[in-house]
Amino acid sequence: MEVIPVRVEKEIAEGDDLAALLLGATRLEDGDVVVVAQKAVSKSEGMSRQLCSVKPSLLAQGIASQYGKDPRLVELILSESERIVRMRAGILIVRTHHGIVCANAGIDESNVPEGYATLLPSDPGRSAAGLRKSLEGKTRGRIAVLVSDTFGRPFRMGQANCAIGVSGMAAMLDYRGTRDTFGRELRTSEIAVSDELCSAAELVMAKSAGCPFALVRGYGFGPEGGGGLLRPPAEDLFA
Repeated sequence: MEVIPVRVEKEIAEGDDLAALLLGATRLEDGDVVVVAQKAVSKSEGMSRQLCSVKPSLLAQGIASQYGKDPRLVELILSESERIVRMRAGILIVRTHHGIVCANAGIDESNVPEGYATLLPSDPGRSAAGLRKSLEGKTRGRIAVLVSDTFGRPFRMGQANCAIGVSGMAAMLDYRGTRDTFGRELRTSEIAVSDELCSAAELVMAKSAGCPFALVRGYGFGPEGGGGLLRPPAEDLFA
């Protein structure tokens, strides 16, 4: 299996055709998994916001003063969240409207001009499906697409890339019902292969290398289907 970085020459902007940018920079093969950075998808879909245009609510101002944050940024976080899970050390852990539990609703001020911030795509799954449809139409090959973002994890230091949008492959590899080497039936083993592929892609994409794409070649993914990646709130021990 290979993980191949794909760099582009231009800064991605609203309205850019990600499929055209990718195919202009590399050649896809049948069975490739395309990992695209969330930031690239958000920029192309117009999900950047100029902070000077944001009017903070009284709640945002109160949280900002308590944690030393920009009230405009807090307002964006609140607007993208369905509820606050935790607030501590200047970090807001929220459940977004997508159902993702993450820090600051995934809103980021890196790799954008001063005074701007990017939001998560409004529907990362739809974004992945749209890019996949365009790529498969242009290449006539079988392609999977993962939209990746960087998240922290309970009980673990550091961050890892995870899939927030999946199209063309199963998000998880389900071992339930199979047997281990001692013949015991596996009952809970579901491997988040889409997250693992995104983490592998991060090793070559980096954060400041002008590399919004990576190709995972030779993985041999199966068809779409199976469960999703988001844990239901009733089963989430950390939220």
